[in-house]
Amino acid sequence: MGISSPGIGSGLDVNGLVSKLMAAESQPLSNYDMKTGVYQGKLQAYGQVSSAVGAFQSALSTLNSTNTFSALTAKSSNDALLSATASTGAVPGKYKINVSQLAQAQSLMTGGQAGTGTQIGDGSATTLTFQFGSVSGGTFGVAGSVLGASTAASGIASGSLTINGTAISTNGTTRSARDLAQVINDVTSTTGVTAKAGTTTTSATLFSGFGDVTVASGGSYALSVGGVTIDSSTGSTTVTAASIDAALATTGVKDGLAAANITMTGTAAGGNLQFFAADGSNIDIKEAVSGTVTGGIGLASTAANTGSDNTTTAGVTLSSADGSQIVIGGNAPAAAGLTAGSAGSHIGASFVQDGAQASGTVTLDTKDQTLQGIRDAINKANVGVTATIVSDGSASPYHLVVTSNKTGEKSSMKISVDGANGGPVNAGIASLLGYDPGGTQNLTQTSGAQDTKLTMNGIAVSSASTTVSDVVQGVSMDLNTTGSTTLTVAQDTSTVSTAINGFVKAYNDMNSTISKLTAYDPTTKTGAVLQGDSAVRAIQTQLRRALGASVAGLDSNMTNLTQVGISFAQDGSMTVDSGKLGTAISTNFNDIAGLFAAAGSASDGGITYNKSGAATQPGEYAVSITQMATQGTLTSANALSGSTTIASNTTWTVTLNQTDPVTDSKVQNIQIAAGTYTNDQLSSMLRAAINGNSTFSSAGDSVQTSIDGTGHLAISSSKYGSASNISIASVTGTLVSDIFGAATPAVGTDVQGTIGGVAATGNGQVLTAADGSKAAGIQLTVGSGTVGDRGTVSFSQGYAYALTNLAASFTGKNSLLASKTDGLNASIKRVAQQRDQFSQHLTQVEAMYRAQFTSLDTMISSMQSTQSYLTQQLAAIAANR
Repeated sequence: MGISSPGIGSGLDVNGLVSKLMAAESQPLSNYDMKTGVYQGKLQAYGQVSSAVGAFQSALSTLNSTNTFSALTAKSSNDALLSATASTGAVPGKYKINVSQLAQAQSLMTGGQAGTGTQIGDGSATTLTFQFGSVSGGTFGVAGSVLGASTAASGIASGSLTINGTAISTNGTTRSARDLAQVINDVTSTTGVTAKAGTTTTSATLFSGFGDVTVASGGSYALSVGGVTIDSSTGSTTVTAASIDAALATTGVKDGLAAANITMTGTAAGGNLQFFAADGSNIDIKEAVSGTVTGGIGLASTAANTGSDNTTTAGVTLSSADGSQIVIGGNAPAAAGLTAGSAGSHIGASFVQDGAQASGTVTLDTKDQTLQGIRDAINKANVGVTATIVSDGSASPYHLVVTSNKTGEKSSMKISVDGANGGPVNAGIASLLGYDPGGTQNLTQTSGAQDTKLTMNGIAVSSASTTVSDVVQGVSMDLNTTGSTTLTVAQDTSTVSTAINGFVKAYNDMNSTISKLTAYDPTTKTGAVLQGDSAVRAIQTQLRRALGASVAGLDSNMTNLTQVGISFAQDGSMTVDSGKLGTAISTNFNDIAGLFAAAGSASDGGITYNKSGAATQPGEYAVSITQMATQGTLTSANALSGSTTIASNTTWTVTLNQTDPVTDSKVQNIQIAAGTYTNDQLSSMLRAAINGNSTFSSAGDSVQTSIDGTGHLAISSSKYGSASNISIASVTGTLVSDIFGAATPAVGTDVQGTIGGVAATGNGQVLTAADGSKAAGIQLTVGSGTVGDRGTVSFSQGYAYALTNLAASFTGKNSLLASKTDGLNASIKRVAQQRDQFSQHLTQVEAMYRAQFTSLDTMISSMQSTQSYLTQQLAAIAANR
């Protein structure tokens, strides 16, 4: 019987036969897939372990920072007045803070201009030099004129005077500068203005023409000063200049004048007798006459004297508390010796430059010499001030306003105007912008530079900013207004407790993950994917060993985890005794930091411990210094004279911290402000001028200046070490040699010494322990002191520090887990390659089967054709019989 299955040719089911045969041949593929699945399962498990270790590392980061254990809270009882933060070095306690004044910046305003684009002056190229410092002496305000005779006689009527919008309570009894100052000061808290009465001073020539006084029978003469009778006559005696002097020397007269607050100088006989009232009281000098009298003040001895009454007055000086303009009004301010309007300037003051603040120079070309151009040039130059234009709506409404970018009384401005490139100064610019608190003040101060002033537990404190740091050690306060508050600084125990509990939780989470991945189920008699894995067992073992050991190198009694209430349970997890932890934090707060974080300290106060490295071993290491770091310095060959004049248009080339190979930006032309300077003023001016160069400052290059005890001037790079250097050359104006002579600059040197007896590497003031030594990685800053043995540096590794490094060895490059996962990935890749090779083999086998069955199909088809032909032929033969 023939094959009857349908198919091509013979009807043989080739696809079915090949499919069934290939299914049998493909059985080994499942083994490859199973192997891959096992490897991927382990790979995923290792990933879970690595993730758990990473989470544990993250929890350690907080404990690994000493800042966590030095954290304190700072809380104000009046949050509206100040907010505060406490950092390392703060001491817990309560502090009473009283803020009486807030720091502010100085602001100056030019006179009004008709337009912002109008050319100012003759167009000559001009430089503006901005210097910053403090205003010394004097006051800021208005000096009133002496009070008039009518005021002395009738007083100042009510409503005559207002100050900053507040009415001053004057009346008929307000007749002297003393009276006026008193009523002004009664409302200082409202006006912000105080008044000081000037000294009442009589004329120096009042007694220059005193004729001998003769009194006829029945007449009288009496000379009184401030109501005190000095000399008198009823006819029996003559009053002379000499008798007046004699009377003034008597105890009674002297006591009477003293009681009236009156002093005197000169003599009547010398014609220069003067009287003074320092409190501003009026001084009445009166000649009371009756009958016939000849001679007296300003009269010949024979001239008739009908009596005289001479009243001398003083004026008041108004001072603005915050350096702002004082607005004077009222219906008759002249009666108080004042003029209506806004006024205020520095009176009797001088400017002292602060060398610590960089000065800056702005060059105004012709195109810049409009109000708008000046504003833009100043702002573009970035010299520490901001310029704006305001309009007051008047006929010449536009004013340039220049404001210091810094607050504080040492940020007052001095603006010098000079010619540029040796040319003449633009007089129009000079008259607009020249400003010296101790001299010509062409700008109007609208806001004065002032410090923050406060008291801390009764101690007076000043600060240039409204952010005040280290008044309370380690505490930074942001002040918002004046007033009083109580600041409480306390240890931040909650942060430490939270960090420790977070560390324990992270360890337990990691331990739980590892336990699940390595567990064995006795019921099903199956193990987890990493059961018995050597790498994971090593992780657990090393962590347990590290956590069970005591911390070495600590100078305290707290050296292990049990002392803070941390212990291990039977299942390997960690537990925290919150009561024991709380007690440890409250009684040994300062020792807990060393238990967890890496800690280092130097015994010498002139040496600062900076950091350690991964290779640093705990211990105490001796420090010896063989060479201190120095700065590159240029010192004048000769002592300065005490008065140095810098010519106009002086420019010097300063080379600061030049490198090898040479860096062009290390060489800058510096404009040196013209003027005559004392030694200290010259030192401050040069420091500020060089540090005002933006190229230097952006690169972190700056200088320090000093005058030694013999008057020698030194300019030093602020950097230390072999990369510290400075040189100066003349360009225009005053020669450098005029100041420094033939001095040669000295290049700086690096610190040199040993740490732990091994030569260390010096870079500037920083000394780093040598690689390979036990102290390797310790970095110190040797800031002060001398060469020789300098004590020790101690280093300890707390649990968090050691565990962080240990955890990094589990998960980092070439670590335990990395080698395992690398091996698994290699195995997966190898199995994939084997599977690919076997798949290629199967393709070849299938091709062979198909070829064979196709050939069979063809053969059968041929045989079937032959059978059909033979059948037909035999049937035909049979039919023909």
